[in-house]
Amino acid sequence: MTERRARPEPNASTRKHAWRRSPRPPGPAPTTNTSQPPEPPAPLEDTKDPATTPGGPPADSIVEAALYRDGVRVATPASLADTFRRLRDQPNGMAWIGLARPTEAELLSLAAEFDLHELALEDAMEAHQRPKLERYGRTLFVVLRAARYLDAPEEVDFGELHVFVGPDFVITVRHSAAPDLSGVRRRMEETPDLLKLGPEAVLYAILDAVVDGYAPVVAGVQNDIDEIETEVFRGDPEVSRRIYELSREMVEFQRATRPLVSMLHSLMAGFAKYGTDEELQRYLRDVADHVTHTSERVDSFRQALADILTVNATLVTQQQNAEMRALAEAGFEQNEEIKKISSWAAILFAPTLVGTIYGMNFDTMPELKWAAGYPFAILLMAVVCVSLYFIFKRRDWL
Repeated sequence: MTERRARPEPNASTRKHAWRRSPRPPGPAPTTNTSQPPEPPAPLEDTKDPATTPGGPPADSIVEAALYRDGVRVATPASLADTFRRLRDQPNGMAWIGLARPTEAELLSLAAEFDLHELALEDAMEAHQRPKLERYGRTLFVVLRAARYLDAPEEVDFGELHVFVGPDFVITVRHSAAPDLSGVRRRMEETPDLLKLGPEAVLYAILDAVVDGYAPVVAGVQNDIDEIETEVFRGDPEVSRRIYELSREMVEFQRATRPLVSMLHSLMAGFAKYGTDEELQRYLRDVADHVTHTSERVDSFRQALADILTVNATLVTQQQNAEMRALAEAGFEQNEEIKKISSWAAILFAPTLVGTIYGMNFDTMPELKWAAGYPFAILLMAVVCVSLYFIFKRRDWL
């Protein structure tokens, strides 16, 4: 990778590597130039969104830019050009630039100043990148997916953060409201012993903040799963939709956390090669443990949701079977009632038929003049009715 031409090259003994600090020269530690006192720290405003600033977007998308030397802020430039100029005047300093939804022109100016690789720059311009860690010469490019739990809608909101880590600079590019890096900068400035370890310490702090942000999400999702289990056994008709939506969020959460495990293992594998400070090694191992734990919890959430979905489908099927069985039983009882009604209707129809025939009073009817005609008709009605009754009774219609 070619060196930047715009900045005078410092002595090789003072140049820092992206993941290795050169040993300090013997003698007292360098101090800040007393002829130009350090500027007071500006208010931390990493949570502001330039795209929504009243009065229209600002001239650039800088959330905050600062220069540090030996873990202490020495300047707070107001623009990228001023940051570049001041960093050239601080050969042993470090620039930490925070951007939110930067323009292409701003990213190109950063690329020209810090020799950012064109592939990494292209990824930074486009959001929706997968979490990854790539090294381009002396610059690391890290893509992180932050997450936060929104209590009101009970859903998980995902953000994206791109980080460039070079020998003497850290550039963060946010494409969403999350993560909030104001606390990270404040924490690092309150612990200069950690900040003076260089850009790799800032990267650790950012990783730690993103991973710590997963804890409230895990707690919120666990509470949602507990509520879903209650709704499933209560027979809530809307629970299937909620299970599906939460399952999709867990797929996204898994895509955000699972790559971090291999990313941190790759960083730990380079401890010896790049001479990472022992304190940072311990910090990064702790972050790796938290990531592994979170990834395992997310996997268990996905499995739990799959099991809950299966149980819900089984309960819905059982409920449908019970309803169908109830309908079948109701239909059977209705058929039995219809049989009884039909049987009695047939029994009552027989005497009516006989009486109707002999009530026509035709002169040519032979039985009209028969002395035994009336008893015969009554007997015929009785025989027919009794016969039908026993027939229907034998068929269990009565």
